[in-house]
Amino acid sequence: MWLLLKGGRIVDPSRGIDEGGDLLIQDGRIVGGHNAPVGEDGRTIDCAGLVVAPGLIDMHVHLREPGYEHKETIATGARAAAAGGFTTILGMPNTKPAIDNRAVVEYVLNEGADADVNVLTTGAATKGNDGAEMAEIGDMVDAGAVAISDDAFPVQNADLMRRVMEYSRMFDVPVLTHCEDTSLTLDAVMNEGVNATILGLRPWPRQAESIMVIRNILLSELTGCPVHIQHVSALESVGEVRWAKNRGIPVTCETCPQYFSLTDAALNTYNSNAKVNPPLRTDADVEAIKAGLADETIDAIATDHAPHSLEDKQVELQYAAFGMVGLETALPLVLTNLVKPNVLSLCDAIAKMTIAPARILGLDSGTLADGAVADVTIFDPDATVTVRADEFKSMGRNTPFDGVELTGKVIATIVAGKVVSSDE
Repeated sequence: MWLLLKGGRIVDPSRGIDEGGDLLIQDGRIVGGHNAPVGEDGRTIDCAGLVVAPGLIDMHVHLREPGYEHKETIATGARAAAAGGFTTILGMPNTKPAIDNRAVVEYVLNEGADADVNVLTTGAATKGNDGAEMAEIGDMVDAGAVAISDDAFPVQNADLMRRVMEYSRMFDVPVLTHCEDTSLTLDAVMNEGVNATILGLRPWPRQAESIMVIRNILLSELTGCPVHIQHVSALESVGEVRWAKNRGIPVTCETCPQYFSLTDAALNTYNSNAKVNPPLRTDADVEAIKAGLADETIDAIATDHAPHSLEDKQVELQYAAFGMVGLETALPLVLTNLVKPNVLSLCDAIAKMTIAPARILGLDSGTLADGAVADVTIFDPDATVTVRADEFKSMGRNTPFDGVELTGKVIATIVAGKVVSSDE
């Protein structure tokens, strides 16, 4: 079977391509040439006015399964990813039981094998995510984990984190780090500042992030282990990563759409859907995040997709769960808040959602090169859409963007040559 994507704007940052043309897919792979095979069954999709890009990769997703299937399952998370243009997603290990051993890694990958998109998983840095004893890193990598992470349960003990990095380096996988000094964030709700004072909510100092960013950078320098800083939110953290890269330390980082789209003012109405970890910060932080994206200090854009049930969110803000869903709003937020105002070119923005995460994770994807597996995202960069949380494919409805008008619409998502989501 063949699939011809005809007359689109082909944007492939892996090869520096941004030009009009056709893209031919056959037997699940990108093939050279632009003419459909004669005498064989196939399909043509008219892509005039649309962007044809490598399938988006989200390297930070909470799929909740096993243990929290009332919030999300691997299947529903994958459907949400496909609807948002993502062809590959990486699940975090804060499930119940934790993804801290071979059996749970294999369970997640087996469940993900039948999902709409490519489902990958991390392994937990410590057993039970308790920060006390290192998990069986080699066994999890052998079972298929592509990275090790302490996300949601940041390792506080520096010596233990050093050992995690040393072992991860032995098995050639990066460590994805959630940078938070939890001694500074006990019962904290939102960014420390004027808004927290006005609302009477326990403040979350920005130093809780930056202290651990610099600690993990220094541990990366000590061990030589590639370390990836997750969901960077503070201007100090951007500066620390920039400093590390200038020193040649093997550090990369990501940010999320909420950190260049919102400030802590989003909590002024006590909207629990804007309560996230790390918290939304200030205008100065938003500008620093944008500058970090523009000068390539920030390598990737991920979602930190964190679905919750209504019971977890429709309570007093002090007690509401942290997190928002992001798979189905990420691309429009990037187009609206980065590409449209010329913070990033379209090619650079797509790079941060395709080839950059692929390289960080060591994946053979994020490209439209001849012979590559045909993971492709087709979107209209100029369409106007209104976010409708009640129409999400995700089980989570917890987004502060519900009802907001954005620019950009996913038209079709193709995984290994198969159309898994489309707007007919």
